[in-house]
Amino acid sequence: WFTYVIINLIFHRIQEWRLDVHGTLPKYLESRGLLDTTVLPNYHYREDALPLYYSIKKYVSQIINHFYDNRKKLTEDYELQNWRHELETEREKGGVGIQGIPGSVTFENNDELILTCTSIIFTCSVSHAASNFPQYTDYAFPPNYPAYIKGQPPTDKVPMSEENIVKTLPTKSHTLDIMVVTKLLSDKGTNSLGDFDIQYLHDPVSVKAAQTLRQELSELSEKIKERNKSRFPSYLYLQPDHVPNSISI
Repeated sequence: WFTYVIINLIFHRIQEWRLDVHGTLPKYLESRGLLDTTVLPNYHYREDALPLYYSIKKYVSQIINHFYDNRKKLTEDYELQNWRHELETEREKGGVGIQGIPGSVTFENNDELILTCTSIIFTCSVSHAASNFPQYTDYAFPPNYPAYIKGQPPTDKVPMSEENIVKTLPTKSHTLDIMVVTKLLSDKGTNSLGDFDIQYLHDPVSVKAAQTLRQELSELSEKIKERNKSRFPSYLYLQPDHVPNSISI
């Protein structure tokens, strides 16, 4: 039953999800009033993810502005424009069905393409790391995850007996299965962000952009390590060498 409910929640949420808001970290934080650090102090995800977002955006900007150095190259690149169309086309019609793709019908300028590519890369790397790798920490202790709990949720403040609490917990076998699966899912199996499996771009501008990205990620790694000295518990999931190049499951 819980599985059905969760899938249903995801389905409804997808209908509202927009790349230019929910998939664009600064805009998403702004929409929730969380760009202001005084609103929610010690929000480690925000503190670590924003610099990663801007490093990715800087890299993407350098590449796109290099190859599309005039508007005509962008607007007349039919493969690129077809890709945008596929991203936006409804799933029922064979597309990806993503709402909020920058631009109207086509990419009209580099900024629209930069935002799109940055959001996709960020989602498949940083967002994935933040949601995937904590699974063992969050879910291997079943009471920490309500979807594992059996029975109806409490409707009042009356203390529950130990016997009733135990009845709501999954079986030993189920618990062990959960621990094994979440441990496997929490392991990183791909190269780190910026450490590309295959180098497709060999021109000087692209090579320099990749070097700059790696340097910035290295510097950010040291900053996050320093932050974690005063964090309890430490937040290790967005350490750049722990963030994958792409979804790692």
